[in-house]
Amino acid sequence: MADDKDKAHSAWRAAERIKLLSDRLIGVGPIGIGLDGVLSWVPVAGTVYSVGAGGLLLAHGISAGASLATLARMAAYIALDSAASVPPVVGWAIDTLFPGHLMAAKALQKDIEARHGPSELPPHWRRMTKAKKSARVRV
Repeated sequence: MADDKDKAHSAWRAAERIKLLSDRLIGVGPIGIGLDGVLSWVPVAGTVYSVGAGGLLLAHGISAGASLATLARMAAYIALDSAASVPPVVGWAIDTLFPGHLMAAKALQKDIEARHGPSELPPHWRRMTKAKKSARVRV
């Protein structure tokens, strides 16, 4: 049982990294932009990144033993995020602002917390998160 809990909490931390990298590298108030938003303006690269990061999130969800409902919700968020980048310009703008990876990661994290309790972030992450929050520009 402890091995399942450790595996799930490892998936929780991986989801946190993907969430921050994909949709929250730069935050302005409630809106954040990450690699997914920036790469959405580069044809093909944005879709490749979006599908790859989404696939990685789903793989972590499966390894953590997430429920089928959670995995389906995650897949829907990722599919919407990836499909938004197909039409040029308007789609890229929508993809820049739609935090699909963040929503999928939060769904996974919520599922893990419901089954295994909250995950502890390593001490250096807590310092980084506090510093990042204080550095954000509030509008």
